[in-house]
Amino acid sequence: MAYNMKKTVLVSGGAGFIGSHVTVELAQAGYDVVIADNMSNCDETNYKGVCAILGKEMPFVKMDFCDTEAVDALFAKYRFDALIHFAAFKAVGESVDDPLKYYTNNLGSFLNILAAARKSGTHVLFSSSATVYGEPEKKPVTEQSPRQPATSPYGNTKQMCEDFLRDCVKAYGMHGIALRYFNPIGAHPSALIGELPRGIPNNLVPFITQTAIGKRECLRIFGNDYPTEDGTCLRDYIDIVDLARAHVCAVTRMVEDKMDEPYEIFNIGTGRPVSVLELVTAFEKVNNLKLNYVFAPRRAGDVMAIWADPGLAERKLGWKATRTVPETLAAAWAWEKHLQELGL
Repeated sequence: MAYNMKKTVLVSGGAGFIGSHVTVELAQAGYDVVIADNMSNCDETNYKGVCAILGKEMPFVKMDFCDTEAVDALFAKYRFDALIHFAAFKAVGESVDDPLKYYTNNLGSFLNILAAARKSGTHVLFSSSATVYGEPEKKPVTEQSPRQPATSPYGNTKQMCEDFLRDCVKAYGMHGIALRYFNPIGAHPSALIGELPRGIPNNLVPFITQTAIGKRECLRIFGNDYPTEDGTCLRDYIDIVDLARAHVCAVTRMVEDKMDEPYEIFNIGTGRPVSVLELVTAFEKVNNLKLNYVFAPRRAGDVMAIWADPGLAERKLGWKATRTVPETLAAAWAWEKHLQELGL
């Protein structure tokens, strides 16, 4: 029988930065999507943007995945073919200061998700991170590169959740994929959804855009004495829409029963290292702006250089990054200006 029946995907944390973009791409690919989020780290801006892009109200459940009864009720109401789990705290520094908050939320919510998925036969896609590689000895990193000891409780929760999924797949006959993201940046080309940090941003691009628009006086670049060409860290910056498309490819691989193994891991990156200073300069050039920035001392825990070998994702998922850094940075600036219009 041809694959034409509508499949339903749960997106936990679907009102956040990555979850909102993935929701749009899934819906545009023909999936029914249910968003569930406790809204602890976001407001309704991205949810409203998703609905505007898609031209319809999307099913939304406000709930906490640490609440077992709420999770059971959600799975009783809907029949999910697959789920994507984004519902987690993600600030590295905060996780060092308050590890119990991170272990309780990030591990507890995923354990509840796994228990529900096991009972319902739902495929699981876990939102992992390149932080599991730590400071890699060889670059680019492949999926076979050794995981290094985590440098933060946040990174540790990513490693532990990968292990939870691997062990559950092995024990219970489940199917799961972990996507290890590199550095997601940018915004949807519509400028209706994007990254909306609460308080001081943890990521570079919101710092850049907030400095450019005048919310912040100065951008600090941490470390210009690394053994790299311009002295700043090297990263693999992946456009958020490219990243979102990878999730559609992975979900389709699971629901169409095309996996080679019951548990698979894929790096989601561009394979192109870009320095922090290069990114700042590219933002200035593409948006015809001058940023006020200074160099500051290195930050503890920052990895000097990391970028992906995305070859496996290209071969197995049929996915590769296509959007350019200038396109991505133009979209990020359009989003920041949209937020200003909204008074945010």
